[in-house]
Amino acid sequence: MYLNKVELIGFLGSDAETKTIPNGNAVTTFSLATKTSYMKDGNRQERTEWHRIQIWGRLGEYAAAFKKARMSAFEGELRSREYESQAVKVHTYDIVANSIINLRAGQRNAAPAPEEAAV
Repeated sequence: MYLNKVELIGFLGSDAETKTIPNGNAVTTFSLATKTSYMKDGNRQERTEWHRIQIWGRLGEYAAAFKKARMSAFEGELRSREYESQAVKVHTYDIVANSIINLRAGQRNAAPAPEEAAV
């Protein structure tokens, strides 16, 4: 049995871009930032990792409206690809998403402030 599954939760680092490839299919792409933190010598360290997300088909059409700083969760698979850039071979990894969950960060269910009594 084989498993190629990636789950990420993070903030979009760019607005979604949709492109049509030569065979007529459309793909939506954007960058996603995830953070991890750890302790080093008694100090908290943070590291941001950047991921390239690709979304195909109808789900990609839905994601085309996504804007920078939106918090979302993605599930999909890891894919590698190679291309040449200025005579240098580049090897990169993309996440091909097949599931999206929109998350809202920073919202609180706070009770309204009590009204002041009239004197």
